[in-house]
Amino acid sequence: MKKTIFIISILIFLSLPTPYLSASKPCNRNDEKILFQIKKSLGNPYHLASWQTTLDCCQWYCLKCNKTTGRVVELTIFSGNISGQIPPEVGDLPYLHTLEFHKLTNLTGQIPSSITKLTHLTNLRLSWTNLSGPVPSFLSQLTNLNFLDLSFNSLTGSIPPELAKLTKLVAIRLDRNKLTGNIPESFGTFTGSVPSLYLSHNQLTGDIPKSLGYLNFTWIELSRNQLTGDLSMFFGRNKTIRIADFSRNNFQFNMSGMEFPESLTYLELNHNKIYGSLPATLTGLSLQYLNVSYNRLCGEIPQGGELQKFDNTSYFHNRCLCGSPLSACT
Repeated sequence: MKKTIFIISILIFLSLPTPYLSASKPCNRNDEKILFQIKKSLGNPYHLASWQTTLDCCQWYCLKCNKTTGRVVELTIFSGNISGQIPPEVGDLPYLHTLEFHKLTNLTGQIPSSITKLTHLTNLRLSWTNLSGPVPSFLSQLTNLNFLDLSFNSLTGSIPPELAKLTKLVAIRLDRNKLTGNIPESFGTFTGSVPSLYLSHNQLTGDIPKSLGYLNFTWIELSRNQLTGDLSMFFGRNKTIRIADFSRNNFQFNMSGMEFPESLTYLELNHNKIYGSLPATLTGLSLQYLNVSYNRLCGEIPQGGELQKFDNTSYFHNRCLCGSPLSACT
């Protein structure tokens, strides 16, 4: 009987929460003060209603703390009815590694320079907002960044070549803005991992820098610009490119002798001035999507592989491209 009571007592004791096992360190008071300033700068929106003194700030909506130190490490504000500009106070949260303002269409102004104080930042996402002004060259000071997303904004001006100093990037998104000028030559000097590059839906001009041909991209999107030059440098048997979209530009080159890596699954070249014929090397690929329409291609569509599974829209409006699935030259 005594043994049974002892076992039950032990089980009850183990089931009770203890500070050592369950509690995290409370939110740092300096961080809490900065967060209240950010909330005030944004007009005290309902989206941040949980930001109250009655609740430890590590439990507030839109952020995350380090459980050991209580310092704020993630600030992710998205999909809210929030107006104003990015508060410069975000730079006073020194341990942030993720900063995100996403799908806030009433967020305006420029990217504040105070962000450069966030030396631990690895993920910066300021997208689907109404941010304007240039892509700041000072972002190159965030040397720990591995993801930079400034897409779906109203950014203008040229792409700063200094961004190539961000050697830890795995992806850079500047697509769907109003950027002008050339793609920087420095973008061919990325060391370490080659970042996925998204520059589509801008107003970029000029030839593709030859330096980019020395890199092994996995994913590259340059569509809907006014770019020129020869794209064959991105391809070859030893390349690793998997997804490539160069559509709706002014690229002009002979496609006949091109070779492609086995990794390629998605290729979009439509609405350019590409000439020659479709190379037979395309038949050796496991293509999921292909579009070469609205170019100046001629000759037969090579037989075999995946090329016959695509409908006419992948091939039409070329100079004299014919063969299955087309019944006549177009």
